[in-house]
Amino acid sequence: MLLQCQGRVVVTGIGKAGHIGRKLAATLASTGTHALFVSAAEAAHGDLGMMKNGDVVIALSHSGASDEVVHILPIIRDMGARLIAITSKPDSPLAQASEVVLLTGVTQEADPRGLAPTSSAVAMLALGDALAMAVSVARGFTREDFLRFHPGGALGKLKIVNGRSK
Repeated sequence: MLLQCQGRVVVTGIGKAGHIGRKLAATLASTGTHALFVSAAEAAHGDLGMMKNGDVVIALSHSGASDEVVHILPIIRDMGARLIAITSKPDSPLAQASEVVLLTGVTQEADPRGLAPTSSAVAMLALGDALAMAVSVARGFTREDFLRFHPGGALGKLKIVNGRSK
């Protein structure tokens, strides 16, 4: 689905899943996929206008039932965007609304109270990174492509000369 996407990849979530989603969108963008992050809360207040038919939306929610995420799902589907879920709950509203469901497998948080998004956040991060790397490899995104998108910092110091990094 991501390889055939005619629009952009729009990543959404709220809370800690939203933070992980923002990182996923940045990783996708820096590895050759046209991606952006839209907070689920902001989406419900006008930012749904950033999405359109032909986009693929990746929605992250550990519970798959976050009000902000669930609220925008019918609108995303109505506008013709396709939906991928990253969640821990296969029977959740998010999973049920999605064409593709990537399950994290998390049943318990590492937090001693079992409340703070710990294990679920790490699992979403790992699954998102794996997805981004698989897509970049499938697209033939090269080391040189990566360096072209990273002119700053330590990566920017690796020069590209005659199409090759040094």
